[in-house]
Amino acid sequence: MSIVVTGATGHLGRHVVGQLLEKVPAGQVTAVVRDPGRAAGLAERGVRIAVADYNAPETFDGLFAEGDRVLLISGNEFDKGRVRQHRTVIDAARSAGVALLAYTSAPGTLTAALADDHRGTEEALLASGLPYVLLRNGWYHENYTENLAPVLEHGAVVQAAGEGRVSSAARADYAAAAVAVLTGEGHENRTYELGGDEAWSFAEYAAELSRQTGREIVYSPVSVDAYAGILAGAGLPGPLADTLAGVDASIEKGNCSCPAASCPASSAGRPRRSPTR
Repeated sequence: MSIVVTGATGHLGRHVVGQLLEKVPAGQVTAVVRDPGRAAGLAERGVRIAVADYNAPETFDGLFAEGDRVLLISGNEFDKGRVRQHRTVIDAARSAGVALLAYTSAPGTLTAALADDHRGTEEALLASGLPYVLLRNGWYHENYTENLAPVLEHGAVVQAAGEGRVSSAARADYAAAAVAVLTGEGHENRTYELGGDEAWSFAEYAAELSRQTGREIVYSPVSVDAYAGILAGAGLPGPLADTLAGVDASIEKGNCSCPAASCPASSAGRPRRSPTR
């Protein structure tokens, strides 16, 4: 039996694998990657490396074994049919008879187009009959903190979220929730809504940046269309720019402001809570 992590060298996957190695022997962990060169450090630590691509179903043939616990980390290729990609993993896991398949989804309250692929994947996973866990991850701190250069250059946080609030958390925190599910018991067929403990606004974010940098950083709200244009002008493909701008529209509506500890019951009828609590 292995704990198998897809997308294991990605932004979230590397946190998951690193935290798994603090809990279980390296020989029990399988890292699924597209580029084995990026996983050389994991191989040196004794992690099994499997090379597979969501776009090539044949690469998943024989990858899973009966009794495995699998974490399917959602793909980031928005233009390649993510539901189809994710079904490749689900189908291979079902054929192998894995014990559990956990999927990194999006908040159940999110109405933006970004959620469509996640809802489609959730439907495919539930229809598969596999024991599942839906890890509905909220927004990441790093979506903002890793892109500070233009904010500091222009002295402004530019978003289309109005006065909406975000209950974000660090990738390492979401990874900890995934590890708790993969190494714990009693999580089968559960849905977990995950997020930070306290929602914040972009005006508060700008004020905190001002405090930490000693410079005046203002919040400059713009329309959704204007924000999509700004993102496209910065080099993002048009569809991705529209998708991210749509997330801001959802934030303004309050779709991303529910802290993990206080969300109402999920669509699966289970508490919205972090499994690490």
